Order: sequence, then C-alpha cells, then structure tokens
Amino acid sequence: MGSTQGVSAVKRVLRQNGYAKTKVGHGGTLDPLAEGVLPIALGEATKLAGRMLDSDKIYAFTLIFGEETDTLDTEGAGVATSDVRPTLAEVEAVLPRFTGEIAQVPPAYSALKVDGQRAYDLARSGQAVELKSRAVVIHSLALRHAELVSPSIPPQAPAAREEEWTLKQVQGDDLLSEVTLEAHVSKGTYIRSLARDIAQALGTCGHVTYLRRIKAGPFLEQQAISLDLLEETAKGRGLEHLLLPLEAGLDDIPALHLDQTSAQAVRQGRVLSGMPQSSGLYLAKLGAVPVALMEITDGTATVVRGFNCPDVAE
Repeated sequence: MGSTQGVSAVKRVLRQNGYAKTKVGHGGTLDPLAEGVLPIALGEATKLAGRMLDSDKIYAFTLIFGEETDTLDTEGAGVATSDVRPTLAEVEAVLPRFTGEIAQVPPAYSALKVDGQRAYDLARSGQAVELKSRAVVIHSLALRHAELVSPSIPPQAPAAREEEWTLKQVQGDDLLSEVTLEAHVSKGTYIRSLARDIAQALGTCGHVTYLRRIKAGPFLEQQAISLDLLEETAKGRGLEHLLLPLEAGLDDIPALHLDQTSAQAVRQGRVLSGMPQSSGLYLAKLGAVPVALMEITDGTATVVRGFNCPDVAE
C-alpha cells in the first residue's frame, strides 16, 4: 500500500462510519515495496504535512548482493549481476563512508519530476532518465543483521532469535549474501540509492528486498495503529481515543503563549512587535489551543501558518 492509498483508506473508514467530511493528508510518501510508519493528518493538522515531509526518517532495510534491478528493489528487472560477495569486515568498514553529508543520485523510478513529468513514468515508458546528484544527510548507519552466502542455521533455532543468532555467528571474513541495515536519514534520501551505492562501494551490485520505516519525524513505530484497528474503533465511534493532538507534529517547536488580544491579532494575520523571545519558529497558543506557527525575527513575530481551532473543545 502506498501513501495515497493509505489516505484513501482513512477517508473511507471515516465516511462509512458517519464521521463529518474531513480533510485528510499524509506526512511522507512510501515506496510500494515499503511498510511501516505513515503519519496521517486530519483537519487542521494537514497544514503540517509539509513539515512532516521535511522531517528526518529512520528505516530498516535489507540489501541483497549480486544483482541490481532497474527499480533498485524486487519489483524491477535485473540490469547487472556480480559474483562478488563482501565480508562482514568489509561491510563494517564501508559504512562510515556513507554517514554525514553525502552526494546521492535518486533512482530513475522515483516521483521526482523531469521536464514536468514523473521520473517513474518516463522510465516505465522506456525512456532514459538522468537525475542530478544531490546532497543528503545520513545521520547514522548501522548493521543490524547479516546472512552468510551458505548459512547453516540450526533447525532448532527459534525464529524470533534468528537475527541475534546470526549476528553472533557471522565472522569478519565470512562472505555475506545480504545485510540488514538501519539508517537515520534527512529528507530527500532514497534508501534504494543508498543500498545501490553501498553495494558498488563493496565492488559488487545489489538491490533492496525489504524496507520498513520505523520512525517518521516525531512519530515512532510503537505509536502506530493498523488499518484493522482503525476500522474496528471507527465502528464504535471511538476514533477520538486514537487521535494525537496537532502539537504532536510539532514536538521540537517551543510554545509562545498569547493572551486573548494577541491571539485575535494573530488570527487576523497581524504582526506582533516587541517580542522578548529569541529568533526562531514558535507554536503560538491561547491556553491549550494552537493558534499559529510564528517566526520571530529580532523581536517581530509573523504568522507562518494559522490554525482554525476552536477556543473551547467540543
């Protein structure tokens, strides 16, 4: 399921269970192959979708060595093969080269636009797609799991402990068929491109066989709910218990508390002067009610994004 399908599913659940028509948006696209955390915004929170798209993400992904595909994942056709397999020591040695700010060429099969058309549409039509390299930031990149070229996992090993067992058994000079990595990345980072580049740096080729987003901005996998749970809860008209407040998408933004007069001015789009706070972005609030995102510059606060939230909870 892609992000747009996720939004459609939430809209359908709301509609089928008699909720008022509500604007719904998402906070981060997911490849068709990918699974994991997808922030869904309702109502006024859709105004924060852009901020969520710009936030850092954490992914777990499996890179299998020996074949590169045109999509850089399992959905594409093979375009290159290699008999070279890296050792655990080689993988561990190359990972620091892919941390910090790096240059990355996005996949041809991506949603980026080339001359007004989506790159994946051009690629699917057989046209050559050349995308420019761009800078992204890999905050951390760590090895989580490794498979030997000819693994010999005992049948009695519990499936739940297979990853732990494998990491203990793999030695530095063992040849690997695949690795699972965890990456904390900036916006605009393509995990498929990262996997391709890691494989190439190891003298081989590869593609992604598994991709899971475990954190999107402030939202953790542990907080996520399934669509099944959403549907069951909606039938009992209890969705409010699953909703996070709008401020949940702004956990890194300090609060700016307003009085009634200032809040009214902000809602009219007016500038506030003589603010003692340091320059930066703030969440302006009237009591517990979000009023606007505001930027303070040298004592002057201007509205970045206003929220139409009622002063009294319904």
